[in-house]
This record gives sequence, C-alpha cells and structure tokens, in this order.
Amino acid sequence: MQIGLLYDTFDAYPWAEDDPSDADAEYEPEETVDTLAAAVERLGHTPVRIGTAVDLRERLGEGLALDAAINITEGAHSRNREAYAPILLEMGGIPCLGSDALTLSVTLDKAWTKDLVAAAEIPTPPHRVYDTAETVDTDDLPGPFPLFVKPRHEGTSKGITPGSKVEDVAALRQAVERVTSTYDQDAIAEGFVAGGGEFTVAVVGHDPPKALPVLQRGVEPTTGIGLHALEHRGAPTAKEDWDYELRGTLTATLEDRLQALTLRVFDRLDCRDFARADFRVDAEGQPWFLEINPLPTFKPDDTFAIAAELMGRDYEDYLAEVFEQGLRRLGLV
Repeated sequence: MQIGLLYDTFDAYPWAEDDPSDADAEYEPEETVDTLAAAVERLGHTPVRIGTAVDLRERLGEGLALDAAINITEGAHSRNREAYAPILLEMGGIPCLGSDALTLSVTLDKAWTKDLVAAAEIPTPPHRVYDTAETVDTDDLPGPFPLFVKPRHEGTSKGITPGSKVEDVAALRQAVERVTSTYDQDAIAEGFVAGGGEFTVAVVGHDPPKALPVLQRGVEPTTGIGLHALEHRGAPTAKEDWDYELRGTLTATLEDRLQALTLRVFDRLDCRDFARADFRVDAEGQPWFLEINPLPTFKPDDTFAIAAELMGRDYEDYLAEVFEQGLRRLGLV
C-alpha cells in the first residue's frame, strides 16, 4: 500500500516577529518522520512523505492517490488547526490512522475536554476560562490558590512558564493577560495539584485499546511544575540547567489506576489508535486528569519510544505493530 505521512517539521510555517517564541513547539524534527517511514517500510508498505495539511491540499489537487495515511499534523493559526488534515483526507476518501477531526478539535480545547471528562466522573481540577484579565471574578475562582494558567487551545506546554503557577489574584490577572495577549486566545485557570508527582500514560490500539507503562515526570523543585513544560522548544524562560526531582511513588496500584483512567478518557473522547494523557497526583494519592493529546510525538527519545524500551521492544518494530493495528481497524489488512 501507499501510505501517506502527514506531519509538521520545525521549518514548515513562516512566522511573524510578533508570534510567540514557542509557536513551533508542537512540531517535529526530521528524525521523527524518518522513524514513521521506517515503521511503514517494516510492514512492507511504501511511505509517501506529504508534510503539512497545506501540502496535502496541494497534492490532492494534483491527483495524489493513497491507500491510507498516518496523521500527526498540528496545523497553525487556528483552534481548528488539528482538524485540517483529517478533514481533507476524509473529503478525499483516504482512510486515516489516528483520531478524526472532531476528536482532535475537541481535545485541543482544554476547557471542553475537561467538561466532558468531568461529566464522565473522571477527576480533573475545577477550571475557569477568561478572555481578558478584567473578567477574573474574585467571587468565582476555580478554587483556592495556587492556581495554574495556560492557553486554552495549545499543546506541548506552549505558553507555560514558572509564572503560570499563581498564588494570588494579582498574579492570576497578570498570567491571564500574558496568555490572552501573547497567544490571542482565552486563558484557562485550574487548581494546581501538588504533593504526589506528575505522570504520563500512552495508549495504543483498539477493541480494546491498551495503556502502556506509566512514565513519571520530573518536576522543578521551586514551583512544582513539570520540567518538560518549562524546557519545551522556544519556552520564554528556557534554560539548560533546570533542577528537577521526582515526587511521589509510582506503585503498582497507582499505575493500574492511571492506566484505567487513561482508557476511560480515551474512550470518552472517542480517540483512535494512539494518544497520550497527562495526570498529576495529590498528597493523598488521588490522580487528577490534566489533558490528553491524540497527536502525540513519535520522536525516538520521547514517551512512546521510552515505553517501547521498557517493554523490551525495538522502537520501529513496535510502531509498525501499532500502525498495523490501525490499518486493521480501517479494514485494510
């Protein structure tokens, strides 16, 4: 089969001088694309490197024919950006691995995601959405301080700095102003979960999906913010020598709980084939869902690669297996 690869590399989009310094943080190095291509080749199929949704639109207009596609495109400049590629593929009649356009649009919206997850009785910190600093109502905060503030429609920790954790109303308004003015979108504020550490859980497959080994994340000791969030590409306060520590203990019981919650979120949001969910755990050992990413990175040094190593698997072979499950879901193998 001819299998298209949809992705955004760091040089995929032109950026203006007033765009955020981390505007391209969600995109991929070429080595990720090479890894995807190698996994497809191990299945005996031909990878066709397409690129962005804009590239896909142009190629479809030129008569591009594919048997299937693997989509990890993030898009740019819109809260609908993650839906661009899957919609074009759907219109072109090309089956696509990964979640569809509706799931991608909903999960990019942190507020809507939390509403749906909370309705399914999955613990998630209470939140409020602010379109300007002036709309912060001291009588209707999401909970006691500290609170955590981030952009409503971003991923890969875009917009997060040490100042995202706020201790009073003045700091909350300042953080909301920074997010709304820099990222041209609403800010979301939620309760900051402290005490028991931060964890991420990947999911693959279908009927039923499988949660992979839970990974514990380091946190910055002063703020308690996950280190990955402070050192992402283009982070406004990035530096090379962040201190970190591991808080809490990943027991077998906690791992089972985190995996079960992740599968419930995956199902509730109708995710497909692969995703990654993030949690924090409080001092009493209660996990709290933060967000899910159905367009996770497949970089050879990130979550899925680490999980494959923990399972004793060659990474490209393991990705090939994940993609084969997706092709089977689509009825193509």
